Amino acid sequence: MEDFLKFKKMITPIMIQILFWIGVVGSIIVGLICIVGGAVAEYGGGAMVFMGLAWILLGPIAARIYCELLIVIFAINDTLTDIRNSLENKTAV
Repeated sequence: MEDFLKFKKMITPIMIQILFWIGVVGSIIVGLICIVGGAVAEYGGGAMVFMGLAWILLGPIAARIYCELLIVIFAINDTLTDIRNSLENKTAV
C-alpha cells in the first residue's frame, strides 16, 4: 500500500490493458455497423462493407500497437528501477 501511495507502483499498465480491450470491442462494433450500413445501402455499399472488414481486421491491430508503445514506457521505468535498486544494494554492502 505504501508503494501505491508514494507512486512507486504504477496502475497505468492495468488501465492500458483495459484501454486495449475497449479499443478491440469498439473496432468490432464500428466494423459491424459499417458492414450492416453497406449491406442496406442502395449505392456504394460495397465500399462500406470493405471498410467494415478493414475496421474489424486492422482496428484491433492498431489498438495493440498503440498500447504496446505505451507499455514500453512503463517497462523502461521498471527496468531502471531495478537497476537503481541493485546499485543501491551494492553500495550499501
